Amino acid sequence: MKVLFVCLGNICRSPTAEGVFRALAEREGALRQGWVRGIDSAGTGDWHVGSPPDRRTIAAARQRGYELGALRARQVTAQDFHDFDLLLAMDRQNLAALQQLRPVAGMAEVKLFLEYAECAAVDEVPDPYYGGAEGFEEVLDLCEAASRGLLTSLRGH
Repeated sequence: MKVLFVCLGNICRSPTAEGVFRALAEREGALRQGWVRGIDSAGTGDWHVGSPPDRRTIAAARQRGYELGALRARQVTAQDFHDFDLLLAMDRQNLAALQQLRPVAGMAEVKLFLEYAECAAVDEVPDPYYGGAEGFEEVLDLCEAASRGLLTSLRGH
């Protein structure tokens, strides 16, 4: 299974999801055992292509033991629908954008990431960009919950 996490600019939510999921997948042996073969993130917009994650994203993740500094933003491409098995949008706006971008022959499944978060009171990961530090903490909480649920789901396949 190859998974692509998607938000708007690929500097806050989706790199957080990528970093959290990668760390949990490594701890659980999913990468070593091969039932997760690829993890990446991208944005539906192109404003930040080539940029690292937002400095607040990096700082909040680092406090929890996730290293995101080497990641660089990129934009979703039509090829992603062929290269990945699962594209996970952070919110409905990006889900709709992915559904519009999907090529006719694109085989990837497209879903909301928080469908995998069992106890989440929300179904979208809120964009923390214009808020304070608590928003980045909330994104981490949601990404951890959904990543655990996603790993459980993938393990069952």
